[in-house]
Amino acid sequence: MAERVYCLYRVSTTKQVDHDDQNQADIPMQRKACREFAEHMGWTIVREEQETGVSGFKVSAADRDKLQLVKDHAEKGKFDVLLVFMFDRLGRKSDETPFVVEWFVKKGIKVWSVNEGEQRFESHTDRLTNYIRFWQADGESQKTSIRTKTALGQMVQEGRFCGGIAPYGYRLEKSGVMNKRKHEVNKLVIAEEEAEVIHMMYSLCVSSGYGRWRIAMFLNDKAIKTRNGANWHESSVGAILKNVTYKGVLRSGATFSEPFKELQIIDPYTFDLAQELMEERINEKKEMRTTPLNTSGQSLLSGNVFCGHCGGRLVLTTNGKVVKLANGETKGVKRIRYICYNKTRRRLECDGQTGYTMHLLDDAVTQVLHQIFDRMSIVPDNMIVGNAQDRHMAELRTEIKRVKTDNSKANTEYESLKAEVVKAVQGKSKMPVDVLSELVNESREKVLATSERLTALMAELDRSNEKAAEMKNELSRIRTWSEIFDDSNMEVKKMITSYIIKRINVFKDYKLHIELNLNIQQFLNGIDSITEEKATTVAS
Repeated sequence: MAERVYCLYRVSTTKQVDHDDQNQADIPMQRKACREFAEHMGWTIVREEQETGVSGFKVSAADRDKLQLVKDHAEKGKFDVLLVFMFDRLGRKSDETPFVVEWFVKKGIKVWSVNEGEQRFESHTDRLTNYIRFWQADGESQKTSIRTKTALGQMVQEGRFCGGIAPYGYRLEKSGVMNKRKHEVNKLVIAEEEAEVIHMMYSLCVSSGYGRWRIAMFLNDKAIKTRNGANWHESSVGAILKNVTYKGVLRSGATFSEPFKELQIIDPYTFDLAQELMEERINEKKEMRTTPLNTSGQSLLSGNVFCGHCGGRLVLTTNGKVVKLANGETKGVKRIRYICYNKTRRRLECDGQTGYTMHLLDDAVTQVLHQIFDRMSIVPDNMIVGNAQDRHMAELRTEIKRVKTDNSKANTEYESLKAEVVKAVQGKSKMPVDVLSELVNESREKVLATSERLTALMAELDRSNEKAAEMKNELSRIRTWSEIFDDSNMEVKKMITSYIIKRINVFKDYKLHIELNLNIQQFLNGIDSITEEKATTVAS
């Protein structure tokens, strides 16, 4: 009586793949090969099942309906042989698929591959060979995943546009590059008129503290329309403020390119500043927010000023006050004050002042800002940036040396374990297969982790010069702020203040404790370091 055969075919993508790649053969090719093989063996194919678009590496056997159906029929004795084109069609998970194959054999089902023959489990070597096969398949799947991501990365790195409508601020031009389908690939170029609107949006966000809704209303009031001639909506503005394309970065899924200067409408510093500003304004962070939620009004401080006694926010209040003039007449005067929200609302016990006159507190903070501006102007840019950058690079080199040592140890251990696998195949090792499997996987993960960490650190070191340039640009911006501060409107003054000062704690009698933002503090620390070095040199 002829053997009854079930065939299982699988491809990991719904599209046809390269016929010449046996590891990724398409369904028609697998079916043809299995039928010819069964005929040659004198077997009868009684059922064929196929899985399309199912990854043998990412999808567990328990979640594969067709494989579970075949296992159910094996339990019921409906066939004698399970035939696949290659064993990796059953899966590519090194910690699972070998045991799926062994399960069928234990049920009395012969498991055959057109290209690799029958998988038996009659000896220790059979089991180890089975494990090694799927361990290799697992590794190939990881390599395939990396190659796919690399291919996407190469596409965006080359500046190719992946299709669809060009984002606002850009237009499409033919690139002269042909794809595999012989179609000319489009590329993005900046559309100057729209780019001016993008500049305006980011400037309003970063320099004046406008939110999405306020920016949309500003553009609509100025009769500036969208590409389709419609009014702006806050969601459209929000999408533009978050789109990395405007800093010259192309994206395909989770793959991002390095910045393309020719596509850069917004410089990376301004783009990142806008992200930080929007992130701090979300509701989930309202208790920790220190940036202005609203930049309208007459006060310099908003969002970053707190009562030094209870920690509550100081909020603005306006009331009227009647004063008597020299000629005997009276006049109503508007009084604006910062008041402790906790104390006035009786939320917490507070032994501080109830309020602080706005112009007195604003003037005190303005004096602090001028002191910071003056300190930043006394030392050359290259000295401030150089000290900070040198310290960072020294830390990087130390970390790279440590990770290189860890990576070398991990590679040595991995090679040793691979040698043990060879001994096990030869029957010369006493280590159990399951223990060896676990150790190999752990060692491989350690090699990958340390290699990735080392690559990241080296890349960061390579970017150190670029970082130095960024720091110089930021220092230049701070010095520009010092020049324009006094002549700017209150919206700009408020934003400059929030970029420099993270938090102001106000105590009785207008005593201040000011916490600067990290980059400002780093620059001032650099100045202090330079000043100390000079003093030491003079003293010696």
